[in-house]
Amino acid sequence: MTTQTARRARAQDFSVQESDGRRRRSLDSRARIVEAMLELVREGAVTPGAERVAARADVGLRTVFRHFKDMDSLYGEMSEVVEGQFRTVVERPFTAPIGRERIIELVHRRVEVYEAIAPYKRASESHRHRSPFLAAGQARMVATSRKILQRELPAELADDDLTFEALDLLLSFEAWNRLRREQGLSQARTRETLEAAVRRLLG
Repeated sequence: MTTQTARRARAQDFSVQESDGRRRRSLDSRARIVEAMLELVREGAVTPGAERVAARADVGLRTVFRHFKDMDSLYGEMSEVVEGQFRTVVERPFTAPIGRERIIELVHRRVEVYEAIAPYKRASESHRHRSPFLAAGQARMVATSRKILQRELPAELADDDLTFEALDLLLSFEAWNRLRREQGLSQARTRETLEAAVRRLLG
């Protein structure tokens, strides 16, 4: 290899390494921005501004908008994280046998996951009416919830549309949120209340 060829090879290697380094730094900045958003919402900030997110992520404001064209797209990223947490819990294999007890297990799972995602869901609700990202995320979660309920419903109730719709309501985030916030029930009491309602509905 000639000296000139060796120099070109070293230059190319340096260029590749520099490009890889920039990419890693970019991905790291994006991850820090998303985590900052999640932290702020988890701490109770329903509508954290871009400046606050940038400060928590320890990046410049321009960096936030280099990765996300607007705050709506950042909320969309948050929504994807929440969906992932939701699916991890609700799609676990069941331990109860098929029948009414499996629906009770479903109640317990919903309470578990709603406790985990509540801050993000409440923040999302404040913006969903003007956010295509959040509206789509909500639609996917509702569709997943209904599909799981329909699949696990005891055979003798599978064709009972009224029972299905009532169960879907009782197992919704909105029902859980009403009990936890407006009615002030503890997590345990909320689970007991929903379980009692579901058992009575199932007979």
